[in-house]
Amino acid sequence: MKVVLDSEADREFVAELRNSFPSINFCEAPTQADQIREIPDAEVLFGAITPAVFEAAGKLRWCHFVGAGFDPLVRGNPAFVASDVVLTNAPATHAIAMADHVMAMILMLAHRMVDMLDDQRARRWDVDKYRAQITELDGTTMGILALGAIGRAVAVRAQAFGMRVYGVDVKPMEPPPGVTEAWTLEGLDRLLEISDWFVVTAPLTDGTAGLLGRERIGRLKQGGRLIVISRGGIVDEAAVADGLRSGSIAGAGFDATKPEPPADDSPLWDMPNVLISPHVSGDSPQTWERRYRIFKDNLERYLKGEPLLNICDKRAGF
Repeated sequence: MKVVLDSEADREFVAELRNSFPSINFCEAPTQADQIREIPDAEVLFGAITPAVFEAAGKLRWCHFVGAGFDPLVRGNPAFVASDVVLTNAPATHAIAMADHVMAMILMLAHRMVDMLDDQRARRWDVDKYRAQITELDGTTMGILALGAIGRAVAVRAQAFGMRVYGVDVKPMEPPPGVTEAWTLEGLDRLLEISDWFVVTAPLTDGTAGLLGRERIGRLKQGGRLIVISRGGIVDEAAVADGLRSGSIAGAGFDATKPEPPADDSPLWDMPNVLISPHVSGDSPQTWERRYRIFKDNLERYLKGEPLLNICDKRAGF
């Protein structure tokens, strides 16, 4: 059996796979051209499948995506979506690191750490600049869009800081740990209106694309702050920039934008109350260990003819 591995499989992991499954032909194919050449007789692909690679596939039965949000694989790839090729992913593996990143951004905004780092580099000691300008998290309200693994991990951390946490999700559910109330999407406008901190942890799907447009951004509580940790394309970034200029939004943090990176002329780059990180919030060594473990476990299941874990709904997008 042949398994094609894209660039997400590092050399140590490839060696581990070959040692654990000596009867399998693991073929490294870091580029799309390599994948097109190697995929015709492969049963399994580890990585992100493009339309061109899928068109070249002749025996493909299973594609495993190393991350969680698989929208890049299905967008513009209708033949793959309609096919019976099984798609699996690695949800929750990055939730710990991403939730930590959310709290890091929140604390930096609340304590004006960017300004303080600038002052430090300038050897400037300006006490008056920060007098009564630090925001305490205790007693503030956090709203979370999507209560999946990332949203739940954020909620637990926020509760530890004394924050009241509310969330909305496409699925009705009992409030998970750390969440005071969980509402369906009908409660989104209400959630925005009460949120001192609003965190976007939703996947990008047909239902979430553009969900937080200009009108909804305008509903965010006066002086609220916004953190986008999951995907760009959900939030109208131009509307956020306008809100930051007017003062209706006090700050924002982006680990995901549309496009990535933001355009050179995006006002977000230079705004003093904005934090931007290059979509790396989940990129810890532990995240990759968990991701690799899921593929190995699923490969064992595949060889035994057992049901695979984390099978994705290609049409629904999650």
